[in-house]
Amino acid sequence: EAIEDSLQTIHDIATENLGALCLTKLYRPLKITLNPERYTGARQKADLAAVVLQDVGVSRHNGLLDALAKGLLSDAYVTSARILSINVTDGLLTNSVWWNKEPGGMGAPLRIEAEGIAIGTKPDPSYPWFEDETSSPGLRSPKFTPTPPDISYKGWWTYPYYSCGQKKWILSYSVAIPPMGRHGIRGFLSIDIDISDLQVNQCNNPNRFEILSYNQHLRQYYPFVRNLKLREDEQMRQIEAFHSSHKCHVHSMRCEYRPVVTSVISPASLTVGPNGTGPLVMAGTMNGSTGGGPSILLAGGTTLQTVVNGWTRGAYQCRCKDGFYSFRHPDGFNGSIMEVAYQEYRDNISTYYKEVFVCVRCAPGCATCTGPEPCLATYNWAFRTTLLTFSVMCAGFTVVLALYMYQHRKVKVFKVASPIFLTITLLGCAFMYLEMAAIFPILDTYSCIATKWTRHMGFCVTYTALLMKTWRVSLTYRVKSAHQVKLTDKQLLQWMVPILLVMFIYLGTWTLSAPPTAERIEDQYGLIFKQCSYNWWDHSLAIGEVLFLAWGIRVCYNVRNAESLYNEAKLISYAIYNIALVNTTMEEIQKLAAQIEFMKIVHMEMNNRHLKPKPGGYFTMKSPLGKSFGGTGGGVGSGSGSHRHKHTKEDSVKEHSGVTEDGHSGTNSCYSGTANSIG
Repeated sequence: EAIEDSLQTIHDIATENLGALCLTKLYRPLKITLNPERYTGARQKADLAAVVLQDVGVSRHNGLLDALAKGLLSDAYVTSARILSINVTDGLLTNSVWWNKEPGGMGAPLRIEAEGIAIGTKPDPSYPWFEDETSSPGLRSPKFTPTPPDISYKGWWTYPYYSCGQKKWILSYSVAIPPMGRHGIRGFLSIDIDISDLQVNQCNNPNRFEILSYNQHLRQYYPFVRNLKLREDEQMRQIEAFHSSHKCHVHSMRCEYRPVVTSVISPASLTVGPNGTGPLVMAGTMNGSTGGGPSILLAGGTTLQTVVNGWTRGAYQCRCKDGFYSFRHPDGFNGSIMEVAYQEYRDNISTYYKEVFVCVRCAPGCATCTGPEPCLATYNWAFRTTLLTFSVMCAGFTVVLALYMYQHRKVKVFKVASPIFLTITLLGCAFMYLEMAAIFPILDTYSCIATKWTRHMGFCVTYTALLMKTWRVSLTYRVKSAHQVKLTDKQLLQWMVPILLVMFIYLGTWTLSAPPTAERIEDQYGLIFKQCSYNWWDHSLAIGEVLFLAWGIRVCYNVRNAESLYNEAKLISYAIYNIALVNTTMEEIQKLAAQIEFMKIVHMEMNNRHLKPKPGGYFTMKSPLGKSFGGTGGGVGSGSGSHRHKHTKEDSVKEHSGVTEDGHSGTNSCYSGTANSIG
């Protein structure tokens, strides 16, 4: 509430909306505290002067008060200094000194004779820098800000206030000087610091992005401003109490500080060069209510002074964050308008703040947007749901079949075929069927990881179980001795575990080190859809699975004539042949699809009239003699009569050998219009 009231006061002063208030009340204090660290030097000088006056007394040396007051004005930040001598008994002034610095700091100090500090009267209590110590011991008054707990001051800082007479924002520091005796004269010292150069930045604490945005704003709208780099001193000019007091919607907008920069024509102080030549140095005066900037010399000995009016409410721009847009205000909302809309919303006057001055979330999948247009390709949910339902039903049916087989495991056909391996095979199939459920409804990194695990681990479990059964038949069939070889299920499981462990370690390492991600791909309409990344992890695993399939085919070939109950070995061989054929076919289809996509890109690049082929590049057309058609200069039909092709011996060798200049191997198809052969 204190910040909002202070912002309203700043707005009234900036828009000259005070009316008769300045006639009845000359000072307008705020309810926020400033960080006085920037003015530590001025405070230390005031404390030192107070110590001197406490030691020598404030009533014995009339000239000392003037000297100390004018000495305090030597500080660059101090604009006024005053010392009062007050009778402890009746509180009347016995002496008073008030000195002001000349505007611009160019002339001698000016002595002020104010009615509020006339000798023989009590000091005016309306002064924001004064408080009677008898009524407020230790100057513990609402006029002064609390002292930070970790810092000890001899005096007290006031709240920042606006002086209607001087038209400046001022911060005062006051020190009470105790009397030398019980009934002596006590002193009071106070200095004023012009804080009109401070800036009301309502955005968040400025970071590198906001500093760059601030400089870009000045370059765009005020090209005459120089030295745009925001240094540490510039950051200290921003009032911390107003940080994060903007009215931008935090979840959908970001605040960008936009200071109000104006130009003021002011007289210039010219330094004439040797022999009466033109001016060498120009010093522009600084308006008391603004921060000075660089000057430009104009005709008539005047300067164009650039100033930053930092004491302004709403000096920012509310821009939509990435993922949000505003159709009516694509460049953002002015901070002043947001302040008014927020005030009307708080006073229940209008709801524009919540309904009009808002940023709308982009369509799903859009990182940035300028309207409600979709960014994601439309899914055929009926088809996807059908596939998902079919896959889940198959997985469920496989699990039910495994339970049925285990319940009837003593039946001869199941008992001969090893129930435990049949169960493992069915569970592996159910695991593979869940791949469709892993990518539903929307693909992301976790879905891609689940897809890889269900596909490859399910394949490894199913195929290894079938292969172990066939391997047992192969070992039994190959034995030529009279001793019968009997391999139990436990032994086969011991051989099966290392194979599954290798697959588990590979998939685990893949997931932890470089998990597959959902890549964003655009279709021909610019709409985005996602596809799991495919890299050397997939290629390596595919090569390993192909070798594993080849070994299984070899084992099946060895037992092609083996006899077994219910022709189990032959049926398992058919299953392994089927797995190998389907996997190989799908791998070739995937490679063919990638090749077709690549050729589409090549065709698009070669027929794009907005792209200029680079000479010797991949998309440059080649003649049978190895010369470029699409490059600049030297191409067929591109030169004048003076640039003729010289058929050298080297070109003749290239022509007969079919090698072009860029190193691609060519064939006789070059003569029929083909640009390059992809070797």
